Amino acid sequence: MAKTVKAQMPGTFYRRPDPESDTYVEEGEKVSAGDTVGLIEVMKSFHEVKAEEEGTIARFLVENEEAVDAGQDLLEME
Repeated sequence: MAKTVKAQMPGTFYRRPDPESDTYVEEGEKVSAGDTVGLIEVMKSFHEVKAEEEGTIARFLVENEEAVDAGQDLLEME
């Protein structure tokens, strides 16, 4: 059964820490609980989005730099 990682707050979702860096994670990559999988920016303040459980990133449900709402599913994990 797929698990989702949700946005904790409304803002802009980023898959990388800055434009020159690699993405935090890619689809198909294994992650542990507590691993950073993205950022949400709210008024120039950045908040890490972390995996709550161990699993494999199945797919992203939002694009990089997409506006998101609190509680919105960001990605699915298997």
